[in-house]
Amino acid sequence: MAAIGPVLDMIQNDSGIGDVSAGLLTTLPVFAMGLFAFFGGLLQRTLGAERTVLCSLIALGVASLARLYFHGATGLIVTAAMGGVGIALIQAVIPGIIKRDHSDKAAQLMALYTVGIMGGAMLASSLVAPMSVVSSWPLSLAVWGALAIIALISWLIVSASPSSADSKRGTRLPIASGRAWFLLIFFGIGTSAYTLVLAWLPPFYVQLGWSGTASGLLLGGLTLAEVIAAVGLTSIIHRFPDRRPVLYTILVMISFGLASLIIAPEALVIPGLLLLGLGIGGLFPMSLIIAMDHLEKVSQASALMGFVQGGGYIIASFMPFIAGLLRGVFDDLTMAWIIMLVGIFIQLLMVSTFAPNHSLSSEDWSLKKTAVA
Repeated sequence: MAAIGPVLDMIQNDSGIGDVSAGLLTTLPVFAMGLFAFFGGLLQRTLGAERTVLCSLIALGVASLARLYFHGATGLIVTAAMGGVGIALIQAVIPGIIKRDHSDKAAQLMALYTVGIMGGAMLASSLVAPMSVVSSWPLSLAVWGALAIIALISWLIVSASPSSADSKRGTRLPIASGRAWFLLIFFGIGTSAYTLVLAWLPPFYVQLGWSGTASGLLLGGLTLAEVIAAVGLTSIIHRFPDRRPVLYTILVMISFGLASLIIAPEALVIPGLLLLGLGIGGLFPMSLIIAMDHLEKVSQASALMGFVQGGGYIIASFMPFIAGLLRGVFDDLTMAWIIMLVGIFIQLLMVSTFAPNHSLSSEDWSLKKTAVA
């Protein structure tokens, strides 16, 4: 996903796809991530958590490597969707494994887990354009399948460990809980900022006259700031049982970053993108952490996280597509940044409800109503 933006002009020139179809290259995997996150609990009950991750890594690796040979418009879109399915199932199950095996450090490990996500994005966005110049853009997209192979081998070793207590237990989705829907919307808006920047920041600066390599390095620098924010979060989050001060700080940073893109994208490029990177890098893990804060029982983790991420990713998947539509109409992305800024203001209003010690047990969702299947 992160590799698309810096070489999007090359892809469009060679494949002939327009801005709307280009938006689908990010929209489809995110939409698939949302849709199939709902099935994470079902697969966990069928295969077990460890095997679900194993199968998902295989799908992700195959989707990435296939782009070396299937790099037409259809091939790119199909592999984008397939990769999204693999990512969705992994991200639905991993939080439950963390909660199951390390419940006392769940918040810190969730933040550390997102460091890996953002670190991968940083590598891809920084290196894909130089690699495409040396070789070709299909190879520069496919080579990231190697990371899936490394992860697959690592997972086989870890899941074979005697300490790995696989579980096929899980609860049904908390559809009846208004609080769960609230968390879903909050996660969806925040992740929209992540997917929008990931997909369209490089093309935005290419349109302003920057080279593909320079815009890719710009996105790489932003994702480096995201990694720094997520790493920093792992060391301080346990000091803030009330998550609201952290969330307010993060959202204000993103607001100023988006305002910089709207008002003076070149003059304020460094401070603007630094604020965006630090803000988004903190918001993504915090959105997952506050969802996990609402859990009373470990058995609820996969169901709640699958529900929150499923609906949230579906919401977030529309933002790159909408941005592609707006770019096609206005030949500019300023309106997309404005829409995203409005979304961040909505999140600022939502944060006040995240008081400490709020549990979903006081809501409509309970284990009695969502019996273990």
